[in-house]
Amino acid sequence: MVGGNIFVHANMANINWSGLAYLFVILLAPCAVETRSFSIDYDNNTFLMDGVPFQYVAGSFHYFRALPQSWQPILRAMRAAGLTAVTTYVEWSLHNPKEDVYTWEGMADIELFIELAASEDLYVILRPGPYICAERDMGGFPAWLLLKYPGIQLRTNDFAYLREVRTWYAQLLSRLERFMYGHGGPILLVQVENEYGSYFACDHKYLNWLRDETERYVKGNAVLFTNNGPGLEGCGAIEHVLSSLDFGPGTEDEISGFWAQLRKTQPKGPLVNAEYYPGWLTHWQEPHVARTDIKTVVDSLDYMLRNKVNVNIYMFYGGTNYGYTAGANSIGPGMYAADITSYDYDAPLSECGEPTGKYFAIRDTILKYFPTPNVSVPTKTPKMALAPITMTRLGSLLDPPVLQHLSEQTVTNKLPMSFEALNQVSGLVLYEALLPEDIKTDPYKLTVQGVHDRGYVFVDDKLIGVLSRENQISSVPIGLDAGRTLRIIVENQGRINFGTVNDFKGIVGQVYINTKEVFNWTMYGIPLERFHPLKQLIIGHRKDKSAKMVSDVGKGVSPMSLFYASFELEGEIFDTYLDPTGWGKGIIFINGINIGRYWPLVGPQLTLYVSKHILKPGTNYLALIEYQKDCATIPPVKFSEIPLFN
Repeated sequence: MVGGNIFVHANMANINWSGLAYLFVILLAPCAVETRSFSIDYDNNTFLMDGVPFQYVAGSFHYFRALPQSWQPILRAMRAAGLTAVTTYVEWSLHNPKEDVYTWEGMADIELFIELAASEDLYVILRPGPYICAERDMGGFPAWLLLKYPGIQLRTNDFAYLREVRTWYAQLLSRLERFMYGHGGPILLVQVENEYGSYFACDHKYLNWLRDETERYVKGNAVLFTNNGPGLEGCGAIEHVLSSLDFGPGTEDEISGFWAQLRKTQPKGPLVNAEYYPGWLTHWQEPHVARTDIKTVVDSLDYMLRNKVNVNIYMFYGGTNYGYTAGANSIGPGMYAADITSYDYDAPLSECGEPTGKYFAIRDTILKYFPTPNVSVPTKTPKMALAPITMTRLGSLLDPPVLQHLSEQTVTNKLPMSFEALNQVSGLVLYEALLPEDIKTDPYKLTVQGVHDRGYVFVDDKLIGVLSRENQISSVPIGLDAGRTLRIIVENQGRINFGTVNDFKGIVGQVYINTKEVFNWTMYGIPLERFHPLKQLIIGHRKDKSAKMVSDVGKGVSPMSLFYASFELEGEIFDTYLDPTGWGKGIIFINGINIGRYWPLVGPQLTLYVSKHILKPGTNYLALIEYQKDCATIPPVKFSEIPLFN
């Protein structure tokens, strides 16, 4: 589910039905596969598949970063590269967005994803977390945990946390038991926790509990493993669970040193690099997207495969952080950096799923050690550019009729409340209070102690300045004659995904005018997760542009403005890249799907990937919410044939 929209199933015409039918046969006939087993021969440092030594080379592909219609061709491209397995995280927040609410359809149809992998002759390595990091909002945890348990100690023996994990695993793993290798399915390995050695808690009681909870469903039908960075097994290793490492390219001496260090805590067993990095992640406001040299990637891969190391390439296909799913990182004390919408990751398969030079170099390396698959190598497909699209202004979020229509709740309280206290996951919250009448300085200083993550400060309807967690800006000066009503619209830019992920959003501290605290707030929740309310506004505006429901004063762009447009497509439709150059910062919907955040003012990502599966023949609809741009003319929106970064 993205922005409240559930995607349709994949294009069933492209499925390898013979492979899928075979999978169904073995699933429905367990008596025929009683001898199937996947285990570890510790003495000989290898996996055993049905008693025979086994080595794998896998690639990470997160089903929740691509539309379901794209899953099968991406999986086939992975198999064509010589990979024998696909590795995926399971995102708790996707499947359980609200307490007691579960979704398993569209982008959340993990069972279909596993079936497609099997049909493409790929084994599956399952990483259910429950913490996944993955540069996703809150590391994959659902934000409602922070509402239900404000003091919850995630990833520890906290009873409340354990209870929720048990409930979640009962939903998830009970569905996936049938896919374990011992039951005739493709799942070879199941991960227990994730990079726990990097977490401050070091709670072995919790790790042992999670191991046993996972094994309740695996029941020996797949191998349990965990992974950590080199040298972090002290807190990350789990008794009776295979330890693996994660690291990127390095010299042969460096890599050998990592394994030698692992052998101090795990003297025997197969060696596994669970996350071998061919690229890296990127944050907004960084000068360039991360790139990794191809030769260094393949040299290290060759060395590991030659020495019988089992390797998972993270990411082999990166994909897209649709909607509000991108997370953020704490890059130092008090330092916050939001992840960009694209998760291209400089991976072998690009964001649109096409092979790169790195893909072919990695394929050549893999095929030195693994059989050549009987699958055609993918080719690049055409992309399309469109004529610039003129946007129509719909109104402002500060207009009372628009605010009333898009706000899903209004709450008053003496102190500001966080998103989580308001039971809101993403989007915006408008905080409104009356300024004190006895201010005697000009200008006076507004200070917000704890804005998570970006606060757009208005007095009445005029933007005064921007507060930024990223840039550590917590104060702005305000002229005494600016007005009477203080309005702060706070944007959630993504919860921290690595380290302490209890990342509450909104105004999470006191608000001061000079040294006097401001009380008595009205809060308007504007989650912008469901497209339907915005669609209703657009329909009303199109019917009668003079309707009182919306304001269309002025022809330019002002902060917190809403815009829409329609455009026609004929003939064959291809992937494209939306180019918001000329705009400031905001979000974009196409045909009701939130394709992600844009911020061309800072980059390094400029364009947003638009899959052909989002578009349709005939009339297509585009809606844009601009947070901060202020200019006299409305820029067009363009569509490019190539992605633009840096």
